[in-house]
Amino acid sequence: MKNTKFITLGFTSVALALTLFMGSSLFAESSVKDAESSRLQSLAKFTKVLSIVEQYDVDEITIEQLIDKALDGMMKNLDAHSNYLTAKDYKRLKVQTSGEFGGLGITVGMKDGALTVIAPIDGTPADKAGLKSGDIILKIDDKSTLGMTIDEAVSLMRGKVGDPIDLAIVRKGENKPLDIHIVRGIITIESVHAKMIGEDILYLRVASFDQKVAADVTKEIKKHKKTTKGIVLDLRNNPGGLLDQAVELVDIFVDKGKVVSQKGRHESDDKTYSATSSATLTKVPLVVLINGGSASASEIVSGALQDHKRGVLVGENTFGKGSVQVVLPITDKEAIKLTIARYYLPSGRTIQAVGVKPDIIVAPGEVTTHKNEFAIKEADLKQHLQEELEKVDGKKAEKKAEKKDKKDIITPEMLNKDIQLKEAVDIIKALVIIKG
Repeated sequence: MKNTKFITLGFTSVALALTLFMGSSLFAESSVKDAESSRLQSLAKFTKVLSIVEQYDVDEITIEQLIDKALDGMMKNLDAHSNYLTAKDYKRLKVQTSGEFGGLGITVGMKDGALTVIAPIDGTPADKAGLKSGDIILKIDDKSTLGMTIDEAVSLMRGKVGDPIDLAIVRKGENKPLDIHIVRGIITIESVHAKMIGEDILYLRVASFDQKVAADVTKEIKKHKKTTKGIVLDLRNNPGGLLDQAVELVDIFVDKGKVVSQKGRHESDDKTYSATSSATLTKVPLVVLINGGSASASEIVSGALQDHKRGVLVGENTFGKGSVQVVLPITDKEAIKLTIARYYLPSGRTIQAVGVKPDIIVAPGEVTTHKNEFAIKEADLKQHLQEELEKVDGKKAEKKAEKKDKKDIITPEMLNKDIQLKEAVDIIKALVIIKG
């Protein structure tokens, strides 16, 4: 009986398992059928709407035009950086990435639905005309930017060298829109600038991430390595650029660990970039300057250095552009630009929409000083040590100063005009003292 009972129970278990398996298979098959049915219903609904609009819209419109409008609306509603590229748009994009053209020298993005200046590029017509990070562009030559894509706006701002353009902008702190007149020019960017602050602080300004950034920064660090006790890395108004250059720049300061990871919907889109000890050049104290114009690659650099506790971040919160876009052709002449992944910093936090927060928040501006005209010092007394003063303030000091080109140094007066940089230098000096 026991054996019979065991066999009966065994049969029941097998039967139950078989029933569950068949049920699972039927459920999976049913789910696939439901998904396919839903897809067909959605396509039927889309086709029906197209037919109704084509037949009854007040303006005569072709099915090709309707499809283009539908695709355009769909891509725009995915996120601020995805869009449908018509034949004209796709051709324009190719010119922007490979041809020579006249432009203003600004990077723009969509922020809260408004066309916003991420950053003007150093020395360009936009920079000279006074455009600032955070400016909202309302009009481009009397054309409203409401509902306009980034690519449409960029195409309007590009043009022949020497041609003028007028922008109406809204700026924080201003009571009414500002009109800015700019003359287009050839945009040539010198991405890395190096200067000395005092005798031992190296100032490195990285304006954008082009193909030579890591090599140029390496060159400057090696050139001043013997005298450098601290480095200020200025990424303010840096709109980004090449990811590999951002990774290599971090690698110069960090000897191991993750720099940034890229995660998408599919595993094939996931990538991780790490630092290597062989590429590390310096371990001197580092301060990184950031602001609202620091975006994309510059956010990866500043965020990675912050997560590795390799540098102190000073300034303002960054822009918050932490997504990856690719251009995917759909015909020989048309394409879509689609967001396929997001960037994540070594700690796992995202950049997208939140940006990177500085360790020390410092608003832009000048250092206010008050000179006391009535203060009496040792040098003002009759019996002051004239000979000793000459040793300190005399000809020897003047000769020493002559050795340096003014273009290669940042003077105390220049520091006082940039309170963020002044704060960075003070922090570097403190870190140097602590490090000994």
